[in-house]
Amino acid sequence: MAIKVLSTDLHIVNTRLRIPFRFGIVTLTELPHLFVRANVQIDGKVQHGLAADFLPNKWLTKNPATTFEQDIVRMLEIIKMACQIAQSAGSRESVFDLWEHLYTAHSAWTGGWGDPPLLAAFGPSLVERAIIDAFCKQRGITFSTAIRENQLGIRLGRIHAELSGAEPRDLLPREPERQIIVRHTVGLTDPLTDQQIAAADRVDDGLPQSLEACVAHYGLSYFKIKLWGDVARDQERVAECADVLGRLCRGPYAFTLDGNENFKAVEPFREFWAGLTQSPKLRDFLSHLIFVEQPLHRDVALNQHVAEAFANWKDRPPIIIDESDGTTTTVKQAIEMGYAGSSHKNCKGVIKGIANGCLLAHRRRIDPSRSYVQSAEDLTNIGPVALMQDLSVLASLGINHAERNGHHYFRGLSMFPRDLADAALAAHPDLYWRDSHGTVTARIEDGTMRIGSVVDKAFGVGAPIDPSRFTPADDWKYASLLKQS
Repeated sequence: MAIKVLSTDLHIVNTRLRIPFRFGIVTLTELPHLFVRANVQIDGKVQHGLAADFLPNKWLTKNPATTFEQDIVRMLEIIKMACQIAQSAGSRESVFDLWEHLYTAHSAWTGGWGDPPLLAAFGPSLVERAIIDAFCKQRGITFSTAIRENQLGIRLGRIHAELSGAEPRDLLPREPERQIIVRHTVGLTDPLTDQQIAAADRVDDGLPQSLEACVAHYGLSYFKIKLWGDVARDQERVAECADVLGRLCRGPYAFTLDGNENFKAVEPFREFWAGLTQSPKLRDFLSHLIFVEQPLHRDVALNQHVAEAFANWKDRPPIIIDESDGTTTTVKQAIEMGYAGSSHKNCKGVIKGIANGCLLAHRRRIDPSRSYVQSAEDLTNIGPVALMQDLSVLASLGINHAERNGHHYFRGLSMFPRDLADAALAAHPDLYWRDSHGTVTARIEDGTMRIGSVVDKAFGVGAPIDPSRFTPADDWKYASLLKQS
């Protein structure tokens, strides 16, 4: 096979959250949503591919010294450089070979500028997704088929040496998931009950706002509770969530805790955990915990003293990394330090996520006594492209529950033209429906997203989308984001 990127273009849509989302060091109220389109030549035939993602505020860097406007400028520079590197790569023999060249060359370029690994990987991840989309469309196959038949040409041993000779189908489930349990985000400032919502903060758009309203509306049974990094405050928040969920959830339920890098050392997090485990009122609640996500700041999370602290803390809960997962080999380092695994997000890389999933599956086989986790976490993902592609990858990785929050903090597909939202609804009637206000929103029943229509499309996306109807990235101004009503 011969594959090369001929051209790329970038377009932006401004979006506003229906309710503020507090995580880490910022509260999100508006975000630019970026579309990347690549024209890709595959064996002489040209096919366009799409990718999309938010330009997230302070997740890729967590640097309080820069403004969001400065961060967006740098994100766009990095994405544009990834596009240039892909276009200059010439013809390669497989999607994997093209990705490997792009990832390696781009890492060298961003490393020279001192960019954090997550930020550095963001550009290649968007181009990679657009290439995969074009490839699956041109071949007339689903992403699941591309992975199980290894039509992308993935050489796992190039990423994790211990997987040499193995292919994804040897380690991943034989069939993709066709439904995903929604793990609902409980943000740092989210109201737990309707009574906690101040009159000025109430949203009347037909969608639920408080935790208790979301449980009733969507039938939720899986949750993700955000933490501040303040021992006393977090213990109180967890206890409040335990009270509410204990009252609302009549059947089995489960939850995760997300530290959002807010703990600067193992000791305060261990103190926080000890406070929970020593509370008789929380004993039953803690039995529902699945894992704890990235409690430690990325500056310390992979330091040797953390490995030593974990070795001396035998009864610690399962802990995974998220923001620390910056390179293709970080997950191997993390599990050798005592972490249970890592998260998958498409913004960190699709092929990287597949390799990580295969590595963790391999470790489960050779060490069944230990728990290995590949979770799925949300970066306020929305359709009509980013959510579908993310779900497509999760389905093939066999991840059956995922943090989903885009449908909660955004009002469906209302930020896009109506015809585009209608096309997404027509293509994905199991994933979307039209609510009582006429808005195309996520269809979640019994706490579950049905994603058969996603799995059966090329790379998840069923609706035809022309991003050129939106603002070219070169013409977009930060001030336009703030002018939204």
